[in-house]
Amino acid sequence: MSSFDRHPRQGLSLGRVVAIGGGTGLPALLQSLRPIKGEPSFEELKAIVTVADTGGSSGRLRRDLGTLAPGDIRNCLVALSGAPDILTKLFQYRFTQGELEGHSFGNLFIVALAEVTGDFSAAIEKLHDILAIKGQIYPSARENVELVAQFDDGEMVMGEEAISRKRGRIAGISIYPPHPAPPDAALDALRDADLILVGPGSLFTSIIPNLLVPKIKNAILESRARKVFVCNLATQPGETDGFRASDHVRALLAHSAEGVIDTILVNTAKLSGELEKNYEEAGSSLVEIDEDSLVSLNLSIVKKDLLAEGEFARHDPRKLRQAILELMRTAVEKI
Repeated sequence: MSSFDRHPRQGLSLGRVVAIGGGTGLPALLQSLRPIKGEPSFEELKAIVTVADTGGSSGRLRRDLGTLAPGDIRNCLVALSGAPDILTKLFQYRFTQGELEGHSFGNLFIVALAEVTGDFSAAIEKLHDILAIKGQIYPSARENVELVAQFDDGEMVMGEEAISRKRGRIAGISIYPPHPAPPDAALDALRDADLILVGPGSLFTSIIPNLLVPKIKNAILESRARKVFVCNLATQPGETDGFRASDHVRALLAHSAEGVIDTILVNTAKLSGELEKNYEEAGSSLVEIDEDSLVSLNLSIVKKDLLAEGEFARHDPRKLRQAILELMRTAVEKI
């Protein structure tokens, strides 16, 4: 029995979804999926977030206090917050001078709350009430992890920030320690999900690190959910230069296992001439949909216009929401 059958509610409740990722991609996805009054929504909306960030405020707090990186989790909490605007603005406020320059107030609050509660995951749980979160957020590991990348020139680089600065072609990536423990609730969420979304976001530094946690990977494989990779709109200079859609998928599978995804959601819209030129000058382009290669990987391909154009190419929140609602409907029918 699907969660849609358990809670029919005249078609307004559409099952359980878990999104996996980090960086700027996951908060944008969650923002598009948050409940909207009077519209179909999800019975449960949960997210599993990487804690491998070593840059900026998060990196400083990791080095100074030994805490888990709070930044990506903070952004996801704010994306799902139902609290007054002043509170979410406060959590995103960044100090501009003095010893706190560069620190986010929200990062400091999370770390302080973790000290008070004695546990980072417990602090995140408390924040669900403080920020009136319309969902549930979990770190992908309960201890600090470091990314270790091997580049095609043979160089080994440790740390998310250093890997991003290197701007070379990544041959493979791993985490240390190799077997960090995720929260049990995150594993339960994956096993009970009707739909699991992987991405969008930085492939090697925001998405794959979650799949490198063995228990996370195994829980995805055990789940009966439909497993969807939300493909990035554009290639990322220094990380996925020249990657087609199938290259993204092959990297995901090479760092996890066959079966962690069964569907890919790709964008079919094109950039305007001026924006396309800007992306080319920056060393980026829209991700090519190489359909034959995707079919050879035994994936279902869902093609949609997902593009919102502005100064940058972004997933349009309404288009993305509708595409994922459709995926959820097919997922619960299958279950």
